[in-house]
Amino acid sequence: MIRSTNLGYPRIGARRELKRALEAHWAGELTAAALGGVADELVSAGLATQRQAGIDIIPVNDFSLYDHVLDATALLGAVPDRFHWDAQAAQVDLSTYFAMARGVQRPGLDAPALEMTKWFDTNYHYLVPEFVADQRLRLASDKPLRALAAGQAAGVEARVVLLGPLSYLLLGKAKVDGLDPLGHHLDAVLEVYAEVVRQLSRQGARWIQFDEPCLVQDRTPPELAALRQSYAALDRARGGDTRFVVATYFGDVDAAYEALTGLPVEGIALDFVRGARNLAKVRAAWPRGKTLIAGVVDGRNVWISDLRARLHLLEELTGTVGPDHLQVAPSCSLLHVPMDLKLERGLDAEVRPWLAFARQKLDEVVVLTRALNEGAGAVAKALDGNQEAMERRRASHRLHDPAVAERVTSLRPRDFERRNPYGVRRAAQAQRLGLPPLPTTTIGSFPQTAEVRQLRQQWRSEELSDAAYTEAVEAEIRRTVGIQEEIGLDMLVHGEFERNDMVEYFGEQLDGFLFTRHGWVQSYGSRYVKPPILYGTVRRPSPMTVRWSAFAQGCSRRPVKGMLTGPVTILQWSFVRDDQSRERTCQEIALAIRDEVCDLERAGIAAIQIDEPALREGLPLRKREWAEYLRWATAAFRLSAAGVEDRTQIHTHMCYGEFADIIDAISSLDADVISIENARSGAELLRVFREHGYDKGIGPGVYDIHSPRVPSVGEMAGLLRDTLAVLQAEHVWVNPDCGLKTRGWPETTAALRNMVAAAQAVRAELG
Repeated sequence: MIRSTNLGYPRIGARRELKRALEAHWAGELTAAALGGVADELVSAGLATQRQAGIDIIPVNDFSLYDHVLDATALLGAVPDRFHWDAQAAQVDLSTYFAMARGVQRPGLDAPALEMTKWFDTNYHYLVPEFVADQRLRLASDKPLRALAAGQAAGVEARVVLLGPLSYLLLGKAKVDGLDPLGHHLDAVLEVYAEVVRQLSRQGARWIQFDEPCLVQDRTPPELAALRQSYAALDRARGGDTRFVVATYFGDVDAAYEALTGLPVEGIALDFVRGARNLAKVRAAWPRGKTLIAGVVDGRNVWISDLRARLHLLEELTGTVGPDHLQVAPSCSLLHVPMDLKLERGLDAEVRPWLAFARQKLDEVVVLTRALNEGAGAVAKALDGNQEAMERRRASHRLHDPAVAERVTSLRPRDFERRNPYGVRRAAQAQRLGLPPLPTTTIGSFPQTAEVRQLRQQWRSEELSDAAYTEAVEAEIRRTVGIQEEIGLDMLVHGEFERNDMVEYFGEQLDGFLFTRHGWVQSYGSRYVKPPILYGTVRRPSPMTVRWSAFAQGCSRRPVKGMLTGPVTILQWSFVRDDQSRERTCQEIALAIRDEVCDLERAGIAAIQIDEPALREGLPLRKREWAEYLRWATAAFRLSAAGVEDRTQIHTHMCYGEFADIIDAISSLDADVISIENARSGAELLRVFREHGYDKGIGPGVYDIHSPRVPSVGEMAGLLRDTLAVLQAEHVWVNPDCGLKTRGWPETTAALRNMVAAAQAVRAELG
């Protein structure tokens, strides 16, 4: 019999219960025991939801208080020395766990957090493991055992989810030059994993799922040899009836297929949504007796599946692997989509039938499984309703706007280029702006306090009039501009108090976007986003930011940046229509942003920042596809920016990515200034510039805003001096790593004062 399963479920709670509990705990308002109680309730609710939906085999240990990669670090006891964890302790304690995630600053302990970067090509962030030569690893967490016990108590057939040992080592970074984590630490990691397997087996685990998403990237023969070594060792450790699944997702396994299918495991999960080549591999050769977990329901996007097309694929797979060796699943963990469409009220009636969130995707998995086991007639109503929704979507006029189509097809090469090269522009901008060497600025947002959020909520619920709301936001802007002037910043921002989210704010003002009230998705820790749903043609009906930027500029004689989100980031951080190419959709967004840029310039704004933090995130997982993506992605940015005069300075911002991969593409954006994450990654970015150079304005961040700690003047001055060792001073700006919306005012002003003092000290050294 064919069975239904799942690879992971959202952790955050239907009403964001996890966020509220975490932040209350960090504020000292909720004990560790009470936080654990909230976590237990969320785990129980997730198990119940999946069971009630009809899922046969349900994942456990997919829940995390912060991040599943950090959970693996705790499991292995791989705590860096700077956190002063007592290595003799039985387990990694909660305070050490959160110190690794957020950094810590208290008497006797001042330690920056682990580096944070994007989880493959998603907008989820993970905490990067750190490796040193003399690292001692041991089992330091019983979380998988507790998760299995919870599943057993709930009466479900549980599959324990662990990040696979190969992917864990490949996702980490050596903190010692020349150290190969895979070659140096694999045996030690496998010893701990083997002990986990032994204990899970003794506890009665029927299934253990090892996630190895790194297999959908380009892998070397030594890495594939390490894969074989890993599962041979784990196979020797298990006992009883415990069965192994190796799960891959986000793409094709390609050259890893032979090694993967040869492993001593009972099941393999393959992605048939983003991994189109996986089907040909299975057709050509599938090992007899192994179970295929077929990821046929898209776990990364919110559109309903074409159930008849998916059923046709599954019927073919059934014929290849046999009905007793097929399980139907989403393509990846449902962590990446909102929880439940039923929570939404007032959604667009035409678009709503096109959507499926995590809970609805479980239903799709169950319908497909029933159709295979009982015949299509058993689920005819569901299949017919799905087909009708698909047909109505394809026929909708809201997906096709002739005027926008004409504008896109009429684009010419000159539309993608500034009027003059950077050297000419730089001279014109210097004359207009009159900035000192090493100019200081911030990335854009300032603290979004409870009062600010309440202000927006009252306005949205019509408890506050438009006039009263405008007056209140202007007061926040005026105050924030004054604070920046008093601190001594050279280029100011308006603070973005009118904005809920850097993508949602723009999507709300553009045609073609749909918004939810409860469509939250975890970005990292307690930071959740509510991605817009980009369902149709994108068009800008009217200016979006000009009123606020113009007001802010009127409050100061210093330049105030206009703040926009770039087309690639709006694309990447939305749930995007899947009925036309991403390049075409990105061009539509770029034209809307271009119109806003030109309006800001006409309003007298001398510097305009078009943020593209998601540029690196969108890079395909296979290198053979990089060039094509970077071609259209960088072109979209240039299209959005190229309509201004030489004397208008275009900024952009990027954060949390491996920028060595795309340094040439960053330069080809042709932005006058780029601010870029640097502090948390240990100045790794500077090595890139030492090797490649950079000939435009750039601000490598001098402090990490995702941590509450306030770096000293000396710490930031040291980073700035390191920057000047590889970049010319005339190109260097001084700024934080990212926007300040998640921070509080006291730590923000303290850190910015230190940053300005550091810039002034180093500026004096330059003479």
